Amino acid sequence: MPAALTRGGPIDLMTGPPLALAGRVVTMDDAFTVKDDAIVYIDKGRIVAVQDRAAPAPPNFGGVAVVETAGTLFPGLIDLHNHLSYNALPLWAPVPKRYAHRGQWPDHPDYRKLISGPMTVVGEHRDANGQPSLVSALVRYVECKCLMGGVTTSQGIRLASNAGIQRFYRGIVRNVEQTDEPDLSEAQARIPDIAAKDARAFLGRLSKEDSCFLLHLSEGVTASDAATSPARRHFLALEVAPEQWALNDKFAAIHAAGLLPEDFAVLADHQGSMVWSPLSNLLLYGGTARVEAARAAGVPIGLGADWSPSGSKNLLGELKVAFLYNQHALNGLFSARELVAMATRDAARILKWQRALGTLEADKRADILIVDGIGGDPYDALIRAKETSIRLVMINGVARYGLPEVMAELVPSDQTVRVGGQTRRLFLRQGTADPDVAAVSLSTATTRLRQAFRDVKKLARALERARAIRRRPVAALDVAAPPVWTLALDEISDTGVDLRPRLPLAGPRDFTGPKVIARGVTARASVPLSEILEPIKLDPLTVANDDDFLTQIAAQPNVPAPIRAGLASLY
Repeated sequence: MPAALTRGGPIDLMTGPPLALAGRVVTMDDAFTVKDDAIVYIDKGRIVAVQDRAAPAPPNFGGVAVVETAGTLFPGLIDLHNHLSYNALPLWAPVPKRYAHRGQWPDHPDYRKLISGPMTVVGEHRDANGQPSLVSALVRYVECKCLMGGVTTSQGIRLASNAGIQRFYRGIVRNVEQTDEPDLSEAQARIPDIAAKDARAFLGRLSKEDSCFLLHLSEGVTASDAATSPARRHFLALEVAPEQWALNDKFAAIHAAGLLPEDFAVLADHQGSMVWSPLSNLLLYGGTARVEAARAAGVPIGLGADWSPSGSKNLLGELKVAFLYNQHALNGLFSARELVAMATRDAARILKWQRALGTLEADKRADILIVDGIGGDPYDALIRAKETSIRLVMINGVARYGLPEVMAELVPSDQTVRVGGQTRRLFLRQGTADPDVAAVSLSTATTRLRQAFRDVKKLARALERARAIRRRPVAALDVAAPPVWTLALDEISDTGVDLRPRLPLAGPRDFTGPKVIARGVTARASVPLSEILEPIKLDPLTVANDDDFLTQIAAQPNVPAPIRAGLASLY
C-alpha cells in the first residue's frame, strides 16, 4: 500500500469553499451552551463562527447559501478505544461463560475459530500476484462503519510489510495515532515490549512523551470484598516504589474494570484518565469499571466501543449501553450531557486535543455530527438517536456521510448505501487517500469480505500452502521480494510492541507473563486453521441492518437483564 509509506498533511486538505450549516447547535463548550436556532460557519476545514441565525454573517460569508439541516449539530464522536481491523467480525454470541480477566477468554477454542483465525486469513491472504487481496476492502468497510455511527475520530489501522516496516493506514476517519498536524498530538496506543515489562522503563517512556498514552489496564473484575485480583494486580504493579507510580497526566487506562475506589484515587492524584467500554466488559466479565468511583475521585472518563466481537458496532451504540448502565446500576448518577461529553469534549481533553476538537466553537476543526430533530433535551436525543436518525457526518469540513438531500448541497455525488431500508450517501473521495483503497467502493468491499468469510476455510488452506512455499530455503542469488503490506493485527502478530503494561508480579502465573498471542492461540496452533474454520457472517454495518444483533444481545448471559431488554427500546 504505497500511501502508507508517506506522511503528508491532514486527513483532508484544508481547502474548499465557505459553508454555512443551520440547525440547533449543541456546542459542548464549558457552559454547555445550546443555540436553538443558529448557523455554524465553516471555511477551509475550520469553524469560523457559531452564531444565532439573526446575527450578521461573518466577513466573506455574505453570499454563502445556508444549508438547512433540520437537525441538531454536535461535535463528531471520538472513539478512544477500538480495534478497527476486527470490526468486520460478528458478535461472539453467546459468550460461553463469565470470565474474571483478560487472560482467560483467549484460551477458549472459539477465540481462534471465530476471531484470530478469520482475521489472520483476511490480513494475510494474497492474490495471484502476491498482493494482499482483502486489506483494502477491510479498511473501506470498517471506516464506513464508523461514519455510519457518527464517529469522526478513532484508533487506527496498522499495516506491516515483509521488510519489517510498520505504518498506519491514512484514512477518512481521523486517527488518534497518526494526525500529521501540530495541534493534534499523536496518541500512543502501544509501547515497546521492554517498557511493557519494566515499570521504571514504562515510567520513563511516559515522562518523555507529550502525547496521550491509551493503554489497556486491569481488564477484568475485582469483587468489592476482595483485596486483589489478577486484573487489579496489573494496576498495583505500576507502583515502582512506595508512593511512586508509573502514572502521569498522559496515561489513559482503557477498561480499568479491576480498579477499586482507592485505585481511582491514585489515578486521580497522578492526573490520569480512563476509557470506559461498558458493553465489552459486561459481555465478557458480567461487570464493568467502577465509573462512580472514578467520577468521585475526579478521573476524566472517555468512551470506547472496543470491537465488534464483544462490543458495540459504533460509539453511538456504546453511548446507549452507558446510558442504560447509568440508569439501572448507578441510579442516574451521570446526566445525559455528561455521557455525551465522554464521547466528545472529555475525549478530546484526554487526547490533549481540546484546542482543536471536542466542541463546536470558533477556530475548532469542523468535525460535526447532525441528528434528526430540534426539540426536547438535545443530549437525551443523541443518546436515543437511531442510526437512521443521522443526517450528516462531517470531518474537517468535508461532508462524508448523510441524507441524500443534505449531501447534495455539500459534495459531489459518489456512493450510496442502504441503512435500515433508507438510502444514504457517502463521499469517500480524498486527495490523500491510499490509491488501493480509493479504488474500492463500499459495495465492492462488502461483496469481497462477505465472500471471503463464506470461503474462509478454502482461503485458509491456500494461505497454508503459500506459507509452506515461502518457508523453502532461498538461494543466495535470489532477488529480494518486493514489499508486501498486510494488516498488523494486535493480539495475533508479535510486532515488538504491546497494548498494555505486562509488569512482573509476585504470586501465581496469570496473564502478565507471555503475551496473549503466546498463550491459548499458539497452544492450538499445531492444528491448521483450514481444519477448524467454518463460514462466518460479515458483521453488518449498523444495527439497523442487522436482524440478529438485538436478539443476540438479549441472549447474552453475562449482561444484566435491564440492559439486555433496554437496548432494544433505544433502537
